[in-house]
Amino acid sequence: MVWTIAACTIGPAMHLAKMSERRTALLGALLTAIGPLSMTIYAPAMPELVKVFQSTDGAIKASLSCYFGGFAVAQLVAGAASDAFGRRPSSLAFLAIYLVGAVMSCFAPSVEWLLVGRLVQGIGASVGITVARAIVRDQFTGMQSARIMNLIGIMLGIGPAFGPVIGGLCLQFFSWQAVFYVMMGLGLVATLAVFTMPETGVPDKGRARPAMVFSTYGALITDLRFLLPAMVVAGSVGALYTQATMLPFILIDMAGLTPAQYGFSMLMQTGFYFIGSVLLRFTAPRLGGHGSVVVGLMACGTGALLMFIFSRFFAPDLLTVMVPISFTSLGIAFLTPHIVTISLAHVAKVAGSASAMMGFLQMGAGFAMGLAGALFASPLMAYGTLLPLMHLVAITSYVVYLKFIPVERA
Repeated sequence: MVWTIAACTIGPAMHLAKMSERRTALLGALLTAIGPLSMTIYAPAMPELVKVFQSTDGAIKASLSCYFGGFAVAQLVAGAASDAFGRRPSSLAFLAIYLVGAVMSCFAPSVEWLLVGRLVQGIGASVGITVARAIVRDQFTGMQSARIMNLIGIMLGIGPAFGPVIGGLCLQFFSWQAVFYVMMGLGLVATLAVFTMPETGVPDKGRARPAMVFSTYGALITDLRFLLPAMVVAGSVGALYTQATMLPFILIDMAGLTPAQYGFSMLMQTGFYFIGSVLLRFTAPRLGGHGSVVVGLMACGTGALLMFIFSRFFAPDLLTVMVPISFTSLGIAFLTPHIVTISLAHVAKVAGSASAMMGFLQMGAGFAMGLAGALFASPLMAYGTLLPLMHLVAITSYVVYLKFIPVERA
């Protein structure tokens, strides 16, 4: 059986590429990186912020949850806006919101203002991954699209790798406010890049009508050709966002790493993501899209099993925590390009909304599991329970996808 989205959303790309593959990949990587960088640069400062604001672990964790929540929900607005008004103007508007949030967080006089600032910042950052995927789909399909997604993955492996390092060094040599100065600089660079970008979509202001927005998202969420691959992304990539709420407290508070050491330890995560992206570049022609996803999910499953075992039978240290995460990071690099490509393949006219819904699911999963982690007595036990569960969801979703939609298996 084949499920279809509304006829108005199906069709091939309607115009030729306005940017080269390389420029599209560079811009896509920059936009995509805003979200994770704003999280990874911030993470090493979280234990210090507990002391600065004389607050609690829970309150500072809530600042990351506010960022997740704003990011997740606002993507749905950003996606619809990019389809209705264009990729370029929508990106510029949301990046302005991101900069306002960074300023609010930097000069927050209390933890309550920090929460508001991070919420605003998350709303602004939501446009990044939404528009990045949309501009690829606007211009490229099939293997070209997957190749660009892979290039974005390679560059993402380099960029966010330095996020925790930068955050840790800012804390070591300056102050917690320095991490937000770095984010302001990132936002200004992204704004300049988008300002010089040609419009890749075909704006349709009618898509801004509430009835059309709800209709589009309703059609997407009930189309299994879109939903099942999107759930693979939600489970696997969403786990990256969930673990960000736990790792600072496990590695700094429980394992005894300094903020700078924590930052360098995150190089294992992003380093293996980078290695996976480079390996995929060479193996994809032989493995094919389906084979790449299978390899990726096997690596994620291995990492998830190790998380479950290590968290219960070993004291937390750098290796017992980061080795399982290295496996899952490698797996995510293998599976993401093909999964994103097949999920967006048949939704050309609403690529922005589809990309937003995919991002909403992955960020929403990260947000929900981050909140669920607060219910555990130990962040280590939350890590060893919730993250394996999320990777299990990703594996199960792809198995169901192959069962019901075998024609897109290759």
